[in-house]
Formats: sequence, C-alpha cells, structure tokens
Amino acid sequence: MSHHWARIGERGTLLGMTLMVAIQRRLGRWPFRLALWPVMLWYFLVHTTARRASQAFLQRLYPSLKQQPFARWWQSYRHFLAFGETLMDKVEAWSGNIADERLVGSGVERFTQAIAGGQGGLILVAHHGNLDVVNALTERHTNLDLTVMMHTRNARKFNALLERVTGKPRPQILEVSEVTPATAQTLAERINAGGYVVIAADRLPLSGERTQPLDFLGDRASFPEGPFRLATLLRCPLYTLACVRDDDHFRIDFELLGDTQSLPRRQRETWITETMQAHADHLAERVRRHPLQWFNFYPFWINDTGYLHDDTA
Repeated sequence: MSHHWARIGERGTLLGMTLMVAIQRRLGRWPFRLALWPVMLWYFLVHTTARRASQAFLQRLYPSLKQQPFARWWQSYRHFLAFGETLMDKVEAWSGNIADERLVGSGVERFTQAIAGGQGGLILVAHHGNLDVVNALTERHTNLDLTVMMHTRNARKFNALLERVTGKPRPQILEVSEVTPATAQTLAERINAGGYVVIAADRLPLSGERTQPLDFLGDRASFPEGPFRLATLLRCPLYTLACVRDDDHFRIDFELLGDTQSLPRRQRETWITETMQAHADHLAERVRRHPLQWFNFYPFWINDTGYLHDDTA
C-alpha cells in the first residue's frame, strides 16, 4: 500500500478548526455548513490521495461512476462534506448537547444491558459514522471503566480542540502502538472488573503485526489481526459498536460478535479467521446502508493502486 493511513498527517490547523467550531456554536448548523463547503472544496481539490481513495471506494459501490466523471466528482465531494460535518456532531457529543431522543437503534438498550450484566468486554469499532457520539454515552454510566486504544499521533490537534471547546477530557486513551504484555494484563484485569476496551479493527497496524486479506465490498482488503488476537488473550466477550447519522438522529448498533472465555487454544486460529470475516461482512453491510459515512480516505483495498486510472481523479 503506497500510502499508509498513519503517515497521512493531520490536516488543518487548530486555529482553523477552532474557527469552524465557533461558527457552529454561535451561529448554528446552516452557517457552519455554508462555511464548510468552500473549506472542504479546498481539501477535496488539494489532497489527491484522499480524493482518489474516495472515488475508488464510491466506484466499488456504484460501478457506473467510472463512466460518469462529473457524477463521480460530485459524489466524492459530498463524501468530503459528510466527513466535515462530523465535526459538529463530535463537539455536540462531548458538550453533552445530544438529547436522548436523538439516540435511536437497539444498541442503546443493549449497551446498557451489557454494562448492567457486570461482565466487561472488548469492543471493535471502525471509521464509519461518528463514534464520538457513542463515547458520549459513557456520561450515562458514570461508573463505567472505558479504555480507548487508538493511534493518536496524527490527531493531536483535533483531540486538543475537543477538550478545549467542551471543557471535558476524552476517555482514557491508550496508544495502540505501545501495547506490551504488561499492558494486556492490565486490560484483562479491567475487563474482569466490568470495564470495556475499545479498539478500531479496520486499519492496518503501523509495522510488523499480522494482517489477513478479507472479502470486503466485493474485493480483497487487508484487516489487522491484532484486535482479534487481543480478544483471545483477554478471554472475554467481543462486541461491535457503531453509530451513524440518520437524518437528525444517531443510530447506534451494539452486537455480540464472539466470546473467547472458553475458546480452546487449538481453535484460536480458526476462530480468528472466521470472526475477522464476520466482522468485515458486518461492516460492509453498514457501509452499504450509509456509504458517505465511510471515513477511510486512503488506499484501503489491496489493489487500490491500480483501481482508478483517470488522471483527473
């Protein structure tokens, strides 16, 4: 893959993002959108890797776009706009301004039931939709021990912005590239005490870790084995968690994907392979329903480098 996601630096300045947030908070949603359109048009035109990745993704879902360059560019620009608009939702979520009635879907109740059961678990997420809305659910469970494993080095500006404008710290974050055997033991203790560990399962590891090619949206894409191997080490329930914007509501899904509490060692490799594909299938189903909320703007599929030949893309 010619452009690893972690090497695509954080775009924009803290001042610019702060200005956009100020427009949203002081003037409302439509003034924010009016300011967002030219900003995202600039990003769309300047950042070639992201634009090509967006169009390659959309062509997989809508093959006719390959012969319709204007429609392809328009849909891709809408894709960028959808990403830009998540900024509003993230700020609202961390400010506590999303009313309960805007949270829909079976995931809200299932998440509450899982916490009430007292058994913690590992939660898989993906860069689809807006998981900051889901993170804000933790305010409804003040005693919940939640640890988020993520790569933070290319999102420091935005993390700083969220904490500054909302006045609230983000959940406990563990740098995913710094996990050691001692860290895994600590995570296991937290889960056994009823806590949850959140980890993204749709981006390649930085270096060295194993991956598997999986069927995803009609093609082959590499997914990281790490989150699934971690599940076998932690010996706990494995969940998927997702949140997408649905008009003025946020639809939350929370489902049990597997359970490694009694998984025999000899079945681990088979379990990992089967569960990884099940996760990819589950993710593909959600992406097809809400394609413009897929926010992996880099070459994702194994053959992405040769997928889009149009030099104007």
